[in-house]
Amino acid sequence: MEITSATTDGPPPPGTTTTRVKSASRAGDRIFLGLSRGSGILLLVIMAAIAAFLAVRATSALSKNEGDFFTTFEWAANSTPPKFGIAVLAFGTIVSSVIAMLIAVPVAIGIALFISHYAPRKLAAPLSYVIDLLAAVPSIVYGLWGALFLVPHLGGLYSWLNDYFGWTGIFEYHDGAARSLFTIGILLAIMILPIVTSVSREVFLQAPKMHEEAALALGATRWEVIRMSVLPFGRSGVISASMLGLGRALGETMAVATVLSPSFTIGKSLLDPGGGTFAQNIASSFKESGEIGKDALIASGLVLFVLTLLVNGAARLIIARRKEYTA
Repeated sequence: MEITSATTDGPPPPGTTTTRVKSASRAGDRIFLGLSRGSGILLLVIMAAIAAFLAVRATSALSKNEGDFFTTFEWAANSTPPKFGIAVLAFGTIVSSVIAMLIAVPVAIGIALFISHYAPRKLAAPLSYVIDLLAAVPSIVYGLWGALFLVPHLGGLYSWLNDYFGWTGIFEYHDGAARSLFTIGILLAIMILPIVTSVSREVFLQAPKMHEEAALALGATRWEVIRMSVLPFGRSGVISASMLGLGRALGETMAVATVLSPSFTIGKSLLDPGGGTFAQNIASSFKESGEIGKDALIASGLVLFVLTLLVNGAARLIIARRKEYTA
């Protein structure tokens, strides 16, 4: 009896499978490259369209403005003739954002270092989750909390600042509700704290462990390791995180509009009620504005748009200086 063994088909001709895989891979690469490139171009087109829209509407309002757009301490865009300026808005936006940065950044760095280098794992993980969740809280919630809780409880702090630093004039307090730029700065600091903390924490965790272990082996204390190894490595990352937080502080709307008592005056003291910001003025004035009034608000929005782009661009330049973050 003849016994035949089952045989399988021989290997495919040399190069057949490889050619098919390479063709599919190249097709997928081309599709992905096209989608990525198209997305980037689309983003630039959208940004250019926004800038063009703002510029066209702003030009219409500025051509009818009877005041100096940059120095006028008045916003009467609906009057005849219209007269408006952004001096108070620019001052309030910049001052409140600077106060927020001065308060939030040192605290955020301290929290980030505690989570990354001091806290035990069982505490660091849940604390990180809480910090990340705070970044997702809607701004109107912060605004309601600020109006109902923060403002009534700042009288003591304002009185203390007046007693010890009132002689400077900057912290002079004359009683009344604490609806000032200083309160807005505190509220914005609380709002940007999670963002700055989260980014700084991730940067500190990327510090080379070999450097830290080498410093510890040489007898350095925990603080000396952080000062000589972690902070120099994460300096650009912390600056970038701070500028991201600054971008949110510059454009915050609902929280500021809920807490601030707007007025087109610049007080000598940061504790005086009043002032205004770009975003708050747009949110509170847009509904009752006429055609010229809306164009005037759009003109102020263009200034805020440019200011935000400059902040984000500066953050990108700082990141680009470190190869660790450009991959």
